[in-house]
Amino acid sequence: MPKRRHLLTSIAAAAVLLAATAGGALSGSFRGAAAATNGTLAATAGCGKAPTLTSGTRTIQSSGQSRTYNLRIPDGYDRNHPYRLIFAFHWLNGSANNVTSAGYYGLQPLSNNSTIFVAPQGLNAGWANTNGRDLTLFDDISRQIENDLCVDTSQRFALGWSYGGAMSYAVACARPDVIRAVTVLSGANLSGCNGGTQPVAYFGIHGIYDSVLNISQGRQLRDTFVRNNGCTAQSPREPSRGSLTHITTTYSGCRAGYPVQWAAFDGDHTPSPVDGSSSPNDSRTWTSGEIWRFFSQFQSTTPPTTPPPTTPPAHHPAADHSAADRRAGRLRRHLPDGQHVARRLPG
Repeated sequence: MPKRRHLLTSIAAAAVLLAATAGGALSGSFRGAAAATNGTLAATAGCGKAPTLTSGTRTIQSSGQSRTYNLRIPDGYDRNHPYRLIFAFHWLNGSANNVTSAGYYGLQPLSNNSTIFVAPQGLNAGWANTNGRDLTLFDDISRQIENDLCVDTSQRFALGWSYGGAMSYAVACARPDVIRAVTVLSGANLSGCNGGTQPVAYFGIHGIYDSVLNISQGRQLRDTFVRNNGCTAQSPREPSRGSLTHITTTYSGCRAGYPVQWAAFDGDHTPSPVDGSSSPNDSRTWTSGEIWRFFSQFQSTTPPTTPPPTTPPAHHPAADHSAADRRAGRLRRHLPDGQHVARRLPG
């Protein structure tokens, strides 16, 4: 695949965006289909049908607006084979096209045509999720795909970097009976957490000196699912500044089928850290391989039903978006030139 470079601009503004109210009820038909999969593998309506969807940019009506997403269907698609489904959310001022060109955070080249990939496009190039509109988009895209393509309903995943990580966290909070696992790269609670009391397999990745979204914010997201998944509380080891390494910890004591992983790396706000180097490099980063191993460990069965935790995580209130936008504008004006570097993501 030819090399491309994408400018990852204005990510720092995400640091001052606060959580939106992530309401947005999941519509009856899709939620019913999701609930039916608890304990058994259900075939989607698209299984056995000649598909009408094709790879490329698709348009969909959602919450009264015209929205778009990029779709990548595996080569040699088999209408009778249930496929894994991965949503990959872009960063602030990124795009679905960036994610697609980047091989869906480097996972598509590793998938060996086992996976349907989706890259939604955020409004205003972000994921404010105002009134749950982006959760509704997730529902609507899922329904459209699953009515047309054959999806393994126990193998739905989401990931994203920065604002895209925040949206992945919001999906995990609000759609625990739909999503199997998420990976949040350098994320924070920017898109809300409606619900956030049920278990979902979780993998968090964060730089120890992230200058945009402090690592403490990533730890807070992680700890939501440490609690929800019944894991033994601990303070995972993290690398020291200047070590140019990363440390991945798998939590112990988690409920069967609901692991939690945490990877801290010696670096700043980037989706592509490299051990032994202070310069991010997407063709050499370890993140894609570790994320793919985390997702691909799950078999085509749903995890056992487990009770909610006895102590729910703290409530995350909605934010005043007008004030947040004003603070974001002030931060943008104070960014030095060259704050963001161009780098090629895998693929």
